[in-house]
This record gives sequence, C-alpha cells and structure tokens, in this order.
Amino acid sequence: MVSEEEQSMRSKLEHLTVKDHGPVFGLCQKLPPHTVQKAKDELNEMPEQKGASLKELRALMRQRADGDDLGTLILDNFENKPDALLLRFLRARKFDVSRAHELMKGYVRFRREYPELFENLTPEAVRSTVEAGYPVVLPSRDKYGRVVLLFNIHNWDLEEITFDEILRAYCVILEKLLENEETQINGFVLIENFRGFTMQHASAIKPAELKKMVDMLQDSFPARFKAVHVTHQPWYFTTTYNVVKPFMKSKLLERVFVHGDELDSYLQEFDVNILPSDFDGKSPVMDYCAIATKLFGSEDTAL
Repeated sequence: MVSEEEQSMRSKLEHLTVKDHGPVFGLCQKLPPHTVQKAKDELNEMPEQKGASLKELRALMRQRADGDDLGTLILDNFENKPDALLLRFLRARKFDVSRAHELMKGYVRFRREYPELFENLTPEAVRSTVEAGYPVVLPSRDKYGRVVLLFNIHNWDLEEITFDEILRAYCVILEKLLENEETQINGFVLIENFRGFTMQHASAIKPAELKKMVDMLQDSFPARFKAVHVTHQPWYFTTTYNVVKPFMKSKLLERVFVHGDELDSYLQEFDVNILPSDFDGKSPVMDYCAIATKLFGSEDTAL
C-alpha cells in the first residue's frame, strides 16, 4: 500500500519548478520531502537500510583489496573517510553495493591514468579558469533540481586556457558541488553553446583530450550526469563529435541532445528566466567572479 503522503510527493515530482529546490552552493541543510521521495523511487534509498548498505560497502572494500591494486587503492583512499563520502557512490549507483565499488574503482583509476589533471589541484589553482567562465555554474537549479553547468565556447583561446585547465576546473567544481546531498540525488546537466566554435578549435582539440573529457563524465565521479545539450553548433562540429562518439557508452550517448539553432525542445527543458542571454535565456550574462566566490569563498578564505 502506498501512503497518501507518498502519493502526494510523487504527484509533486511531476509538477516541479525551479522554486521547489534548495540552493546550489553550500551544504544542503534539509532535503525537500519530494527529493527524499525521489531518492527512494529512483535510487532505492531507504533510510532504514542506509547504515547496512554503508557497512556492506566497507566490508566489500576490505574484501576486494586483497591482491587487487585498484582495490587496495580504494581502501587506502576511503577506509578512513566518513560515511557521507561513501554515500555519494551508493547514490550514484542506486544503492547497488557492488556497482558502487566499481564506481570507486573508476574514480581512483581516472586519477591514476590522468595525474596531470590532479597535480596541485586546489580551488585556487583553478580559480582564474572559473573566473574566465570555463565553465559556469548556474546559481539556480533547473526544474528537476539538477545543477546546470554552462560552457560557452565563444572567445575561448586554447593557448590562454588549455583543455586540461578546463578539465581541472570541472574536477574541482564537481567535488565541491557534490558535497550537497540534493545535488547527489538530482545530478547535473551540461549545456554547451558552440556558437563561435572555429575550425581552429576543431583542429586543435586532440582525440586524447576528448577521450579524457568523456572518461570524466563516465564512471569517474559519484555524480549523476543526466543530460548534455549542445546548441548553435556549426556544420564541422559533426567531425569533432564523431571522434568523441566511440568513447561514449550507449547510456551517455542517449543523454546527448544536439539542437543546432532549432531550440524548441531545448527551451522546453529549461526555464528561460534562469538561463543567461548567451544561452538563449532572459537573465543577464553571468558574473563569473561572483560564481567563483560562491564556489570557493573570497580570495582570502578560499579553501
């Protein structure tokens, strides 16, 4: 039997607006009741079983550390970490303990395979990249409660800000935003505006860099990437996308929506009042320095 309260929450989930969610920046003080219901329905998150799942995951970490270098690396990295950190992995894999452990394996593997992304990686190390707008974190969640990450390729100078520097910024931003439980449950959506994508951009981005980006989105973070929307791409974007596609699993491919200049379906997904004008919305272009401050604090108090 489904209680009236659950029925009410499920009904609310079908009619959410951007005003029904908590702030993007900072910790979640209290999960909205409809988000608790969503975690139960979509992620199999049962409050009474959460402790048992965490114990099972810790036991599996110890068990699979024997004779497995990645398993040992997981134990070294996570054995003494708080339950709140492990909970991210359980949520990202719908409380399937074995799959959560596999995601942890992907997390440590990504860091081992791409050490150049993580050397001296701190908020201050990426602050100038974020202040330049690569990427931007929208300060309002979308109607589904997802955090919206914006990337505007216009005016991007690859010599001034390298591909790796942008990926490093993404890595810090994801870790920071995943401290928020509402974000762990609702996930992320990426919007990439390719107006201004030049032939020089297309020829300068190497396949290995594109693979690194896809690896970041797939099985390397305890994050739910729910969609990627591409707008205003030129005809030669197809060449770059065809390089990326072989690296993408079917699940991610199904979540990529390439709109061009036909934006009807794109604008049905997002409230134009929260989108900045350079992403076809009605809000002003974002203040990138203000976003960096919301993420990391002031220059003197940055983490």
